[in-house]
Amino acid sequence: MVRIDRVHTGGGDKGESSLVDGSRRLKSDLRFSVVGDCDELNSIIGLVRMESTRVPMHHSDGGDRKGAERVHFICDAALSRIQHELFDIGAELACPPENLPEYMVLIDETQADTLVSDMDAWLTQVEPLTSFILPAGGPPQAVLHHARTVARRLERGIVQLREHEGENSVRPLILTYINRLSDWLFVLSRWITAVLGEEEMLWQPLGKRGKEEGIARSILRQAEHDADLDHI
Repeated sequence: MVRIDRVHTGGGDKGESSLVDGSRRLKSDLRFSVVGDCDELNSIIGLVRMESTRVPMHHSDGGDRKGAERVHFICDAALSRIQHELFDIGAELACPPENLPEYMVLIDETQADTLVSDMDAWLTQVEPLTSFILPAGGPPQAVLHHARTVARRLERGIVQLREHEGENSVRPLILTYINRLSDWLFVLSRWITAVLGEEEMLWQPLGKRGKEEGIARSILRQAEHDADLDHI
């Protein structure tokens, strides 16, 4: 059981902090870097949970919005589970593996395989990709795209940590989990779009977009329109 009586201890005022085993390292240490990325990812997923609850249940005309209730339920249940698992992973990353406390229960293949099962289920309800997707869409989808990029950064950081401290410094399963999690976040974003009946924003390569002139002319035209209204 964790008990925190004080948040500020002064122990980190000089740029050092403690790992789970009590050892002290500079805050610039690679292990603290991956712990920080894990924490950042968890925080962004918290934003996704918030945005998913804000998906309107009704259209502007008062009609029921297809799929909104499903999004509320699935996102809260699935993302809550992920947040707990990221805390588990963050605690493990915050300790050299040879000094992991006996009381710490580590994630295993069950959690990593569940990510795949979730994705397989969601993919039965979305159309196959015909192009890359722009990281955009409604609020929960856009934040999910942000989350998946942070997951990739965390993955790169773990690879770097294993290069620096040795392959045994982080269990391979953690790397597997984070790799799958980034895909999981991407697929969840696509599923939300499909369930809500929204359109995905597909990338159009430069050669297929035609001539692009920018928006300067539109900006000036709007300014002229506003000026004309001022004289009415």
